[in-house]
Amino acid sequence: MRVVHVSQPVSAGVAAVVLDLACAQRDRGWEAVVVCPPGPLADRARAAGVEVREWPAGRWPGPAVVAESVRLRRVLRGLAPDVVHLHSSKAGLVGRLVVRGRRPTLFQPHLWSFQAVAGPVGRLSRRWERFAARWTHQLVCVSDDELEAGRAAGVRGDAEVVCNGVDTGRLRPTDRLAARWRLGLPDAPTAVCVGRLAFQKGQDLLLAAWPAVLERVPGARLVLVGDGPMGERWRAAGADPSVRWWGHDDVVGDFYAAADVVVLPSRAEGMALVPLEAMACGRSVVAFDVSGVRQGLGAAGAVLPVGDVDGLAAAIAARLADPVLADREGARGRRRVELLFDRRQVADQVATLVEKVVGRG
Repeated sequence: MRVVHVSQPVSAGVAAVVLDLACAQRDRGWEAVVVCPPGPLADRARAAGVEVREWPAGRWPGPAVVAESVRLRRVLRGLAPDVVHLHSSKAGLVGRLVVRGRRPTLFQPHLWSFQAVAGPVGRLSRRWERFAARWTHQLVCVSDDELEAGRAAGVRGDAEVVCNGVDTGRLRPTDRLAARWRLGLPDAPTAVCVGRLAFQKGQDLLLAAWPAVLERVPGARLVLVGDGPMGERWRAAGADPSVRWWGHDDVVGDFYAAADVVVLPSRAEGMALVPLEAMACGRSVVAFDVSGVRQGLGAAGAVLPVGDVDGLAAAIAARLADPVLADREGARGRRRVELLFDRRQVADQVATLVEKVVGRG
């Protein structure tokens, strides 16, 4: 069985899912190949012994799609896959234009394109997804909310929900003080936010809430882990000594361990990995009510309406001021991840879907 995973994102959540699936399928005895632009995903896949073919591709649609389609067609023709698994909207666009249903095709949006953009582009994205469903043998959604959004937009065809999973062996509860010492952070009430610095991820909303947190919990610290297109603008908006702009870091386990609470202020998600990773590390989570959050979080933290800055501040402050509450929620989260969101379960579910579409095709 040769499964080719095509992904335009090469970092963060989508890349992590792609690499986990490719490694699990290789361990199953299949031939898994990752097709992606140069970057961290390609480097890690090669280091893990997974075959990689480079596919230069940009994030957004436009005239470059023609050249990207030509390149991807050449790659897929040479690989002759049994199954093509397309990850994210850009790979879903180019991949389905190239394959057009001639090979068994799985499409995993990881967040519908029309949820990330508004206006004419969003409307065109809805029309495209409805049309491209004819070239999708299996739609794979990462949360019930994501599937519901697709159906509401008129996307039809066979669909299954396979929630994201995390490595519960690697991500485990560890000593908070030791993690702070390793990172050079002070021993103070600490909130951590991990994610790309982009409008969708909503760190500006968290920064707007932070002064109210400090009023309730003087001496609190906020650590922002990640970089991205909005980083320079947000940092220039004001320097606060209680906010640490850490930048990108591939090893996030210590940041979760150092936190009293982990914050997900995103405006949109499919099913974010950050809350699941924080839960695996036994940390309480405060998040906005975007797709997949309630399904993932359960009683392991607080969920606020998207954009509720005052509510976000109150929920963060409550957990920084009451470590017993935060630790109790963290323990619940750890149990929930072990039961429902271990990455081995995800790999088994996806393998079942791959075998199903091959059997049909």
